[in-house]
Amino acid sequence: MELAGKTAIITGGGQGIGGGITSRFLEAGARVAVIQRRPLAEPLASQPGVMGVQADLSDPASIPHAVDQATGFLGTIDILVNNAGIMLERSVEDLQLAEWELMMALNLRAPLLMAQALLPHFRGNGGGSVINIGSIEGIAANPGHAAYAASKAGLHGMTKALAVDLGADGIRCNAIAPGWIHSALSENYLEAQGDPAAARAGLKALHPVGRTGRPEDIGNLAVFLASDRAGFMTGEVLVLDGGRMSKLPLSF
Repeated sequence: MELAGKTAIITGGGQGIGGGITSRFLEAGARVAVIQRRPLAEPLASQPGVMGVQADLSDPASIPHAVDQATGFLGTIDILVNNAGIMLERSVEDLQLAEWELMMALNLRAPLLMAQALLPHFRGNGGGSVINIGSIEGIAANPGHAAYAASKAGLHGMTKALAVDLGADGIRCNAIAPGWIHSALSENYLEAQGDPAAARAGLKALHPVGRTGRPEDIGNLAVFLASDRAGFMTGEVLVLDGGRMSKLPLSF
């Protein structure tokens, strides 16, 4: 197994993309601590090798305590996956300062503070792997996503900076920029459209692979990035979107 004997902290790893990453890490042999605001739900909570740690990662004071709990369960830490995040749709004129600050706190500041908290563990192990979950919206943007796109673009840039600053310590840092990934939230969004069937068909047509993404698609790439097979890869932002951003749009 690719991650046999490895340990990982995954933020927001209980559902959606994070759940797909956690499940694949467990299948690959890793032991995992999931740090998130809500309790870890079944069936994930009862799987061997996984522990849930409750923390509000938008609060900087919560991060050292959460890391202490995770390391108490795992011992040493080999991998950090910064997946927890939030997205609010607001037009530029309606975007409130508190909303901007919340998205920056959770999507951009928390990954930095998590990496800082784990530096002593990585250095003690002789290295580690940090994987940031960005977004194709860090490269382009949908309407009403000024704050979200800014936070993800910042995360992509920080990924490269961490790779440069920490490479001498044997710490690699890469990011995954997912496209449309199926989740309960994405399904609710599609169902809220005037014609959900047409919305699904239009969305599918954007993807050359003929489907939208699944959480395990992100998990598969995260396993590779965390493994020793990616030992020469750092500072990369890898788009995983089924070819969506490669397809030029037509007006007909």
